[in-house]
Amino acid sequence: MATLRDIQRRIVSVKSTQTITRAMQLVAAAKLRRAQENALKARPYAERMMEVLSSLALRTREEAHPLLERRDVKGVRLVVVTAERGLCGAFNNNVLSRAEGIIRENKDRSAETSLVLVGVKARDYFKKKKDKKHKEYIDVLNDLEYSLAAEIGKETVNSYIEKEVDEVCVVYTKFVSMMRQELTVETLLPIRPMEVDTEESVVEYIYEPDEERILQEILPRYVEVQIFKALLESVASEQAARMMAMESATKNAGELIDNLTLSFNKARQATITKDMLDIVGGSEALK
Repeated sequence: MATLRDIQRRIVSVKSTQTITRAMQLVAAAKLRRAQENALKARPYAERMMEVLSSLALRTREEAHPLLERRDVKGVRLVVVTAERGLCGAFNNNVLSRAEGIIRENKDRSAETSLVLVGVKARDYFKKKKDKKHKEYIDVLNDLEYSLAAEIGKETVNSYIEKEVDEVCVVYTKFVSMMRQELTVETLLPIRPMEVDTEESVVEYIYEPDEERILQEILPRYVEVQIFKALLESVASEQAARMMAMESATKNAGELIDNLTLSFNKARQATITKDMLDIVGGSEALK
């Protein structure tokens, strides 16, 4: 049975942990506001660009640009976006589990998967595995810049054009609200044509200055923008997940402190009662 001193020490220890988790909750909340603002600002542009490119892919011949070409999938490039640190609930595990599932699915259809790992947690998870890693980016999400997405996008586009891979996907967590984040898998390449009603007529675009130059500029930029959006969404989701996890940890620490305090009071009361009985018993023995 734990002594009074043991219970006191544990109460002090849990209170120290509670102080840390509460501080981490406040820090995550502060970071979330900025990350959420950045993600929401980038979302309309990225989504509209996706609509335009899907419409363009419907109206343009595959031969017009290599990024529009659809091939038999023998190689897949998978961009996996996790966090740099833990203590954010199931955030990292959900992304990594889905990435593992995609790798298995690709293997079943005889497609080789190469990985672009963004975040320390992704690097650490796949470090000891036999999966082919293409490149890794660590310690880059705390101060996220568009140049990171541009670098990943450029390398991805070159790999697709040179036919090193036949499909490019990104798995990340989309920010919905502070209480909800959605695990998301998007196919970046090839660009999928927009689905339209067969009865609708397909309107042809007029290109200025010319189709080749426009596609050469806009298609690689599309890939970069979609990757940047995924990174922003992931950062916002990470902070939301960490804030909720630390809030839950702080609450659980408070409940544990209450239980330990109750146990301490009961043990102290039992000790006092025993001492009083010893005193009364000693007095009776002296009579």
